[in-house]
Amino acid sequence: MSDIQMEKPKKIEKDRNDAALEGIPISTVDSPSAVLELIYQLKIKDVMKTAVITARKTDTMRYIQALMKENYITGVPIVDDNHKLQGLVSIDDIVIALDEGHINCRVDERMTKNVIVLEDDMPLSFAISYLNKYRYGRYPVVNKENELVGILTSKDVVGTLLTEMNREVLRLERIHQEKEKSASISADMEFTTIRYDFELAGRASTEIKKALKLRNIDLKIIRRIAIASYELEINQVVHSVGGVIRCSIQPDKVIIVASDKGPGIVDLNLALQEGWSTANEWIRSLGFGAGMGLANTKRVSDEFSIDSTAGKGTTVRSVVYINSPKDE
Repeated sequence: MSDIQMEKPKKIEKDRNDAALEGIPISTVDSPSAVLELIYQLKIKDVMKTAVITARKTDTMRYIQALMKENYITGVPIVDDNHKLQGLVSIDDIVIALDEGHINCRVDERMTKNVIVLEDDMPLSFAISYLNKYRYGRYPVVNKENELVGILTSKDVVGTLLTEMNREVLRLERIHQEKEKSASISADMEFTTIRYDFELAGRASTEIKKALKLRNIDLKIIRRIAIASYELEINQVVHSVGGVIRCSIQPDKVIIVASDKGPGIVDLNLALQEGWSTANEWIRSLGFGAGMGLANTKRVSDEFSIDSTAGKGTTVRSVVYINSPKDE
């Protein structure tokens, strides 16, 4: 803090401004998180006015009165030749000088010397705390060399926060619109499977899950779709000579179609029974082939169909509705 900051002045500078007297209706503790983030992100130099009307201590109080009237301001910082802050003349100082017949006196005889100042690199939260604590109308802002670099009022703070919050609202609206747009656009994905390639097995379900999460789809729905895609993918790796997993993400549903070139299924009813499997011992030793793939897929699907021809391959279609109330 600059060495010009002293104890709270006995004579409080007032701007006769309702906004200043009431402080700022913003808390640095319990305001909404978006507001708090702005308060601690912004610096005083981002908010203050840099075009400051100043005077010298050799000027008269009448000169200061004219400056205030001409520029519609209620306080004038007093600086030396090096632009270092010496004091401040407020509207109250002018009124008292008029009442006591000292309006033609030099400024250094009547100015307020005990001035509370802010430094330009302080977080905005300091300014809000000062405005609410002291209720002064304005605060001179100095740099680390005690040079006057700006002035800050409650109006500056409120105006800047409103502008920044408006930008944040617009940013969030754009994000929301982009997500809604993404959710409403159909997306088609396709993955190839290779027999016994367990290293890549699961890639399709992983990518499908990522695409669904970007659309903010309910996690329970995503889980059901992931189960269906994973089981169908593993089935192709284990039981066929390879195939294709196609996923179509639509506004109201997700369709997964698994087509393979394999031996086909002779008895579909038997294949849908939990625990029935044609996997060999090697496959079972790897932890696959438990006979739950098709049964699990059917369980998590809102629509399920299977078409298989011996020697020509199998096609399984699983549909999960995005707003489906179905429980696993």
